[in-house]
Amino acid sequence: METAYDRLPLNALRVFEAVATRLNFAEAAEALHVTPAAVSQQVKTLEDYLQTPLFRRSGRRVELTVEGADLLPRVRRGLDELEAAMQAAKQQRESGVLNVSMLSSFLQKWFTPRIGELRAAIPDIDLHIHTSREAVDFSRSDFHAAIRMGKGPYPGMHAELLLVEWLVAVASPALFAKHGVISCEDDLSRHPVLHGVDETWAEFLAQDVAPGPAPLRGMIDDSVSVVSAATEGLGYAITRWSLVARDVAAGRLALAAPIARKFRFAYYFVCPESYILLPKVAKFRDWIRSEALRHPLPPHAA
Repeated sequence: METAYDRLPLNALRVFEAVATRLNFAEAAEALHVTPAAVSQQVKTLEDYLQTPLFRRSGRRVELTVEGADLLPRVRRGLDELEAAMQAAKQQRESGVLNVSMLSSFLQKWFTPRIGELRAAIPDIDLHIHTSREAVDFSRSDFHAAIRMGKGPYPGMHAELLLVEWLVAVASPALFAKHGVISCEDDLSRHPVLHGVDETWAEFLAQDVAPGPAPLRGMIDDSVSVVSAATEGLGYAITRWSLVARDVAAGRLALAAPIARKFRFAYYFVCPESYILLPKVAKFRDWIRSEALRHPLPPHAA
């Protein structure tokens, strides 16, 4: 369906402004890097579109008609607004809002403690974070990138392995002092344990084990809640190393088993192929990749 914009002679308006500013077709042509004939043709196109003359020509002398003089300031305002819009669009490539999707657990335990460093490193990016487990439909949303946990690859996407994940057993220092180390041969009934949905004891121990009684009956379907329960001394827990590395380093949790298992999933930086060419997306990717490289491996990683 045709709109008024489809017929609007934008190039002719730019030429009109150049001629009206200089009142000289040859000088306008030189400024626009076109021929005087091309300038004359564009002015004629605009006059035909408006059905009114815009210039009076007397030899080499050029004057604006009343209609041309009335149109000029309005065209200048419009061109100024267009230029401002173009500059804003260019600026948005470098800075401004950056919409990123990631897991809530990753945001809370790994990313949030690093936000201050991100702001210092890339102060011109206004980061907006959305938490979700679902795959991002970039064609139907305004997201620029996503941090996803999966196995890769992501067909049709630019995807980079960001962080290999590990499973570890943790407990509060007091509970660990009371019950000691869990070994791979242990029957879990000998220890108070917490059961999470996403990271399981069976996957960590890699064998069939008796589940044992748990202070919190049933399963906890949120990884951060499992970590919180372990920190409160409610039981031993299996969790992802990315979620507890800082807690272990700070002494809030103790590693409760002499092994770390590589998790079946890893973290990936994902975005459309064309988006990685945006400077602000590339800057964010470079920053988070450098942070991931600094993330320590767990002790006893196997």
